[in-house]
Amino acid sequence: MMESWIRMVREHIDTLDSLLARYVAGTLPTPARVLVEAHLELKPKNLIKVRNLEAMAGLELMDIDPVALSDRDAMLASVLASPVPEVAPVSEFASQDGRVFPKALYDFVGFDAGDVPWRTKMPGFKEYDLGDIEGCHVNLFWLKPGRTVPAHTHEGSELSLVLDGAFSDSRGHYGRGDISVADDSVDHRPSVDLGRPCIGFAVMDAPLKLTGSFRQLIGDIIG
Repeated sequence: MMESWIRMVREHIDTLDSLLARYVAGTLPTPARVLVEAHLELKPKNLIKVRNLEAMAGLELMDIDPVALSDRDAMLASVLASPVPEVAPVSEFASQDGRVFPKALYDFVGFDAGDVPWRTKMPGFKEYDLGDIEGCHVNLFWLKPGRTVPAHTHEGSELSLVLDGAFSDSRGHYGRGDISVADDSVDHRPSVDLGRPCIGFAVMDAPLKLTGSFRQLIGDIIG
């Protein structure tokens, strides 16, 4: 599972559209699927993209020539015996009821932003590590206003969903509901907006690799 996830991310997920396409195809591991569903709650306009991708997938299926089943009854029995997924359609997401975390993420981690058992990673930078899940390393992060993350690139890929606050890097500005998609082609030094902390949910398939000068690195670590 881990090898297929790493290969899939590195080869195919380099933009939000490609991530949504994999979501529609049902090939994302659970943490990445949760990240996308949380994004869709916060950015419901992207449901249009999802519906369009679903429609395109349906048209592709219609063009495929039918193949006779070798054992129709056994196949049908296997399908009917499969467990029903406990995933609500994106059009049926419940309201957040004043929570910071969207329902998909709240259900996944079991608590809201105010109850996260943060651990300080460096000054102005806290983290809650959920560990490895289905080949992905998963965590929540909290960054103080104005905090700069040390310059780094990625040995694999990282998906980061902003849940509150905002940050910027050389590629643009990311606010609540936005997803940053970074891979080994990206070398960035994210900086949090002033005014409020930035809280996010990250899913990655490989460790980060620090870059930049030693002097800059020390300054960023100290904060």
